[in-house]
Amino acid sequence: MTHRSSPAVDSPGDPQHPQDETQPGLPTPASDEVAPDEPEQAVASPDDGASQEGEGGPADSDGPDAPARRSAVTAGTLPAVGRGARLSARAAGSGKDSAAGAGGRRGEHGAGSSGRRGALLGLLTACAAVAAGGAAAVYRSRRASSPGRDGSAPVSARSSTGNTVEATVAVEGMRFVPDTVDVAAGDRLLITLDNTGDMVHDLVLETGATTGRVPAGQSAVLDAGVITSDTQGWCSVAGHRAQGMVFHVTVGSSAAAPDASDSQDSSQAPGVGAEPDAVADYEADLPEDFTAFDAVLPAAPADPAGPVTHRHTFTVTEKVMAVGGGVTQARMTFNGQVPGPVLRGGVGDTFEITLVNDGTMSHSIDFHAGITPPDDAMRSIAPGESLVYTFTAQHSGIWLYHCSTAPMSLHLASGMHGVVIIDPPGLGQVDREFVIVQSELYLGPEGGETSSAKVSAKTPDLMSFNGVAFQYTHQPLQARVGQRLRFWVLDAGPSLPSSFHIVGLQFDQVFLEGAWTLGGPSRIGAQWAAGSQALGLHPAQGGFVECVPAEPGHYVMVTHSFADMEKGARGVLHVTE
Repeated sequence: MTHRSSPAVDSPGDPQHPQDETQPGLPTPASDEVAPDEPEQAVASPDDGASQEGEGGPADSDGPDAPARRSAVTAGTLPAVGRGARLSARAAGSGKDSAAGAGGRRGEHGAGSSGRRGALLGLLTACAAVAAGGAAAVYRSRRASSPGRDGSAPVSARSSTGNTVEATVAVEGMRFVPDTVDVAAGDRLLITLDNTGDMVHDLVLETGATTGRVPAGQSAVLDAGVITSDTQGWCSVAGHRAQGMVFHVTVGSSAAAPDASDSQDSSQAPGVGAEPDAVADYEADLPEDFTAFDAVLPAAPADPAGPVTHRHTFTVTEKVMAVGGGVTQARMTFNGQVPGPVLRGGVGDTFEITLVNDGTMSHSIDFHAGITPPDDAMRSIAPGESLVYTFTAQHSGIWLYHCSTAPMSLHLASGMHGVVIIDPPGLGQVDREFVIVQSELYLGPEGGETSSAKVSAKTPDLMSFNGVAFQYTHQPLQARVGQRLRFWVLDAGPSLPSSFHIVGLQFDQVFLEGAWTLGGPSRIGAQWAAGSQALGLHPAQGGFVECVPAEPGHYVMVTHSFADMEKGARGVLHVTE
């Protein structure tokens, strides 16, 4: 850390730097501005030293700041604190002198009247001075409690030392290094954030001062203004504060152990933390213009000549979307949808994916369907950058893909997930196929970002099939009696398991994590008339089940983890004749 303190006040006698000028770029101290209606300031005279005891006495005259004080007085920039007391004292002395002089000329009779007039004059003068001094004090108090012209924190009349401290802070993983800087009360602080990490970061102080987003390898300066008390800061990129990117400015070596809650606060910027998290209404309707995610799965492209090369562009965007329960949230998306595009192919097919980051923070992608070193293909890219991720599917199954930028749990919970389906060789034909991706929703403020604290605690507010809670309850999937239906199911998590079940139906084909457990080419279970009631999945696991509805009706798809079903992981399969 570069930590340099530079005095900004020169010698009072230096003609190059008069004391009534403020240093360029520094907030004007509140004590340097005088209220328009404040009494005219007194000009110090050589014999004023003794009369200043009312505002500090000899300590004010003989202390180490006496030259600067005298310079400020002669420059007319020092508030007239105590001026009323000096005027009262002078008025009282003047009255005594007048009374003595009058007594010598007028005799004892005139002395009594003159003394009363002098006392009255002194009393009136003192009252006026007290009133004026009180008004000035109120004005200065208001000035001291108000923000500076540049939006910096308020400073009291004597809080600024005139020193500037410069500190350089680097990034290592999800930490600021160093994570604390100590300054003297009244120092101005300039912080250079040197982003030595591999993704976008920023530094935001609770005062509102910020570096703005800083790409990896670049730096930015934050002017914290004059520091008068301990101040906290953090990285406001979603989830980074919860991962430990917290910064402390301490005053006068008063550093204390950071509060354990510092990294658990889900707020991402000043003021946001004050907004309450949205509360889901499980009975709320979806917006009138809402269209459910299309769960119908088209057949895989095929080429009799051999494997197919699939080329797609995934563009990362961040947008506010309905998530069910009457709530909207800021979602991180691939191609503006949650889940992302469904890819489908066969064993041996090649997938060439161009990832374009049009978001506001670093993002990446990890395809579980590919076998490749993560070093380059899964690296985080800054806004405006792109990469090409190429893999060849070697094994069948339904595979998760997701953003792998830290914190992965938050990016995935915010919507950055999807599936790649690689058909097993010889997969039989069915009448209709659907894809169901279960995921969790951790609500932040209405229209705001996912709650990092809830993600860490694994306490979702809503559960969803295909990104929106309850959507297939309002807009059911459609099928007909006698059709063979295949449901590809994947648990995207990020943290909770799934137990996929359809009320009123049984499964006669089950394919789990690349293996047939019921049915299939070997007709597993046929000898004992086997059936299945649920497909149990841990996060990132998937498979498919098949069934044939024999009667019309409304069959309810659920996770049989009922507490999660009641939060929105359910839908309706409407079967007609």
